[in-house]
Amino acid sequence: MPAELLSLVSELEANINQVVVGKPKVVRKCLVALLAGEHILLEDVPGVGKTLVGKALARSLSGHFCRLQFTPDLLPSDIVGSSIFNSKTNEFVFHPGPIFSNIVIADEINRSSPRTQSALLEAMSDHQVSVDGETHNLPPPFMVIATQNPFEFEGTYPLPESQLDRFLMRISMGYPDRAAERTILETHRIGEPVQDLSPVVTCDQIAQLQDSVRKIEVSEPISEYLLDIVDGTRTSDDLEVGASTRAGLSLFRAAQSQALLEGRDFVVPDDVKHLAVSVLAHRVIPKGFLHAGQREAVESMVGRIVDEISIPV
Repeated sequence: MPAELLSLVSELEANINQVVVGKPKVVRKCLVALLAGEHILLEDVPGVGKTLVGKALARSLSGHFCRLQFTPDLLPSDIVGSSIFNSKTNEFVFHPGPIFSNIVIADEINRSSPRTQSALLEAMSDHQVSVDGETHNLPPPFMVIATQNPFEFEGTYPLPESQLDRFLMRISMGYPDRAAERTILETHRIGEPVQDLSPVVTCDQIAQLQDSVRKIEVSEPISEYLLDIVDGTRTSDDLEVGASTRAGLSLFRAAQSQALLEGRDFVVPDDVKHLAVSVLAHRVIPKGFLHAGQREAVESMVGRIVDEISIPV
């Protein structure tokens, strides 16, 4: 991979870390999703910086971004756009919705109805939307960064498995440590630092990086290791439904993206192991009383499965 592209990756990561203080692992996983050409779900309590991460990433790119506040009365047409009759030309004219952006921040995605949530399905899987029988392509790169509060139940609609499956990873923010919180207090004394963030990469450069990710080498033993993990979720006594083939493909792509961010042109076992829980845990269904919303318990189950699989040497 050209050295200038590697330099861009470092510059992009440093730019975001300027304002997302004390969360380098979260920033890294967001970049893994971006360079893999996928989407990410940030899940945690309010006020820990979920939306800030989305804003910082969006402002670091020179493309268009929008923030959608999901509410119970939000309609699919508010997202994808609609056709309006033009009386002068006697024809319907399509008016694109805010989804026609490079980075879309879907804030509190679980507060809108399933009908509205499903409006994102085609956009996230095929990078296109269909309105009134016509298909419209979305501008590349396209990424949805969604947020939700897992502890809020009243007036919310849990994401169905088909929607969750469209996210490459589901990750938690967690509270920053004391030193990071002190820095946050100091940097926010006179305003929001994210508002001053400048773009450091263009959309074309992101496209080049995404192409480079697909060229990262994955050896046969690494592929077998990845498949062993996927198979482990299918044969586990703790899980009702294991990881799908699409989940395996997602883990494969995420590992390639992680390798590129580490400056390598090949995947190592740690790339797969490090990302397995974040990529797979929201795509499996546990047995018994647990349901998909109990994130930590399901992640522990997947983590145990990953730990039991022998690492190739």
